[in-house]
Amino acid sequence: MLEIFPAIDLQNGQAVRLYKGDMQNATIYGDPCAFAREFEQAGAKWIHIVDLDGALSGKSENLAAIESIRKSTQLRIQLGGGIRDEESIKRYLDLGIDRVILGSLAAHSPELARSLAERYPIAVGIDAREGKVATNGWVESSSVDALDLARFYAGSKVQTLICTDIGRDGALSGVNVGFSVAMGQASGLPIIASGGLKDAQDIAQLARAFREHSVQGGVIIGKALYEKKIDLQEAFVQTQIK
Repeated sequence: MLEIFPAIDLQNGQAVRLYKGDMQNATIYGDPCAFAREFEQAGAKWIHIVDLDGALSGKSENLAAIESIRKSTQLRIQLGGGIRDEESIKRYLDLGIDRVILGSLAAHSPELARSLAERYPIAVGIDAREGKVATNGWVESSSVDALDLARFYAGSKVQTLICTDIGRDGALSGVNVGFSVAMGQASGLPIIASGGLKDAQDIAQLARAFREHSVQGGVIIGKALYEKKIDLQEAFVQTQIK
């Protein structure tokens, strides 16, 4: 079954959504705790949180908001944004975060990320712009091919790859099903598709493609929820459609 991950992106303590990864193009939606409780009431088991300010600075910038979300819900939380050393991982796990996401570290020091995954619950975030990996809050592009990076993590203890097509993120242009499936086939790991999900049909299409290609995983829903393009309870129904 496709796991649903409602998203909360944090900027200056507020829940926001970016457009195609542009930090200067953020729509503010409000209190992140209120959204977390709403997602929980709708039946979510997980939420996906990104500290956008931390992704730029390389350190935690929205700790108070993260702590508040942790205290106000029973949701399982996967968290990314500026987690670039072991101490940061330990700090968040001690706070009660269930899984930490390594993005820039996983791209720049993949062997270290593989090693950390042996000891901690780690997801690797692979953010791609036109097939190439972007890091440090998506502001830095590289020549590293996203599929090659996914292959590096094959056989590792990484729990899942979170695969974002930056060119679709926040654009409601449809999730990149082909990219998500290819990343799953390259790595052999569960895949959480991210970027551009627009409606219930998108979820059904992704779920069908994952089943057809024997890919396990889930999908992150962000702007489509905040803009009420999709009802979260309806999203859960779509994961069951064959």
